[in-house]
Amino acid sequence: MSESIDRNLALELVRVTEAAALRAGRWMGRGDKIGADQAAVDAMRSVLGTVPMDGVVVIGEGEKDEAPMLYIGERLGSAEHPRVDIAVDPVDGTRLLANGMPNSIAVLAVSERGTMLASPDIMYMDKIAVGAEAAGVIDIEAPVKDNLARVAAAKGRAIGDLTVVILDRPRHEGLITEVREAGARIKMITDGDVAGAVMAANPGTGIDLMVGIGGAPEAVVAACALKCLGGDMQCKLWPRNDAERAAVVEKRIDIDRVLRLDDLVASDNVFFAATGITDGELLRGVHYVGDGATTQSLVMRSRSGTIRTVDAIHQLAKLRQYAAFPFD
Repeated sequence: MSESIDRNLALELVRVTEAAALRAGRWMGRGDKIGADQAAVDAMRSVLGTVPMDGVVVIGEGEKDEAPMLYIGERLGSAEHPRVDIAVDPVDGTRLLANGMPNSIAVLAVSERGTMLASPDIMYMDKIAVGAEAAGVIDIEAPVKDNLARVAAAKGRAIGDLTVVILDRPRHEGLITEVREAGARIKMITDGDVAGAVMAANPGTGIDLMVGIGGAPEAVVAACALKCLGGDMQCKLWPRNDAERAAVVEKRIDIDRVLRLDDLVASDNVFFAATGITDGELLRGVHYVGDGATTQSLVMRSRSGTIRTVDAIHQLAKLRQYAAFPFD
């Protein structure tokens, strides 16, 4: 299988995330999450169809009856090879974008066919993610203060020097108290835990680890990025309601199992691309100037370990001449 992916697909995938960001960026601060997400979906779907690959959406916008595009199981690409799994998040942080807040990004990841974890029954996971310096020292089943101590030791710092990113949710009140009592700093985010996990693994963001409960699909997308960055992640399925708890019993789902990076994406040949939509610690957002725009993207491949930051200038008038969707 690996011999069929012999080129850096990420360099082609960045065109997809750039297109999604350029379309979605027009919706910044307009208070319309649905409209912003649909704009990104339309652009991402259109450009993905031109990429020379045979892709199947494993992490997408939902089942076919819920999403007309980028639905789970949809086939995308313009060639028979390579055969790949696709994970998409056209807007990670729709509320951030709708409210004009930092760190909304367009995200896409690809790996060899059959290597991405699908979790159709349980939609949330408990997570912990760190960068390369602390890879191998975390334990999701240990108290948070122990993980903070381990990460601090691995990075040669005091716990008080660490910054932890946590989703601002009522379910995290106890976790927030534990982190504060341990002496670490906290960066609360309202949405966007893919970006949060990537920030935890990407040097220069000021974030040292991410902890807490978030979306299961987002965990797989983040795992793809962490494989490229040399980071580490552990997760456990977290049933959120009676229906999911019933599915656990009926289908004998092991919610005590610790899911590691290789469980989330079982490939050493992973491609990841993300483009900023709004300005943030991870990436600069889309800036519109006259009939042009600029974007900043993160482009990575796990096998080579190559990490690129791509600053692009787009001439929208020229893109309108041949693009399959409007660049307005």
